[in-house]
Amino acid sequence: MTKPLGPRREVLTWSDVDRLIDHLLPQFRREFTAMVMITRGGLIPGGMLAEAMNITHLLTAAVHFPSQSEQQHNKLMVWPDFIQFPRDELLRGRPTLIVDDVWGSGRTITAVKNRVSSAGGFPETCVMHFNPHRNLFGKVRPDYYAAITDAYIIFPWEIDRGPDKAILGTFEP
Repeated sequence: MTKPLGPRREVLTWSDVDRLIDHLLPQFRREFTAMVMITRGGLIPGGMLAEAMNITHLLTAAVHFPSQSEQQHNKLMVWPDFIQFPRDELLRGRPTLIVDDVWGSGRTITAVKNRVSSAGGFPETCVMHFNPHRNLFGKVRPDYYAAITDAYIIFPWEIDRGPDKAILGTFEP
């Protein structure tokens, strides 16, 4: 018996994503007046949720955690670098939904949640998939999630994309 290479992978279709969004929508316990989508993974699910929930105050956050080669200490204990983040006045006093595609370790979405809270916003977290096996925050979990998994998720917008995969030709509707 051969040992599998890396984590189990699960490839989703657009229909799967629609079902996950439909599973999330009835869970929300409040009305949100702002949304922070974490780049890049939170952009598409965030856009879909914003449309369904009629949230028009849409913001983005980009967070980078230095890799082990970029710093001296344990890579899980480093401070995040906020490459892009909304100004405090855009968040202050607003119930804010923070959206990402997955909660693996939870570092990125937790860092964004804490920053929204320190700006005076009222953050709640939302992901398509929650992986409790990788979670670094004990019993803390996303406020809203559509599925629990131990797999590496591949979303339909991540499949066969890039300039080397482009189909040349003309588009005819």
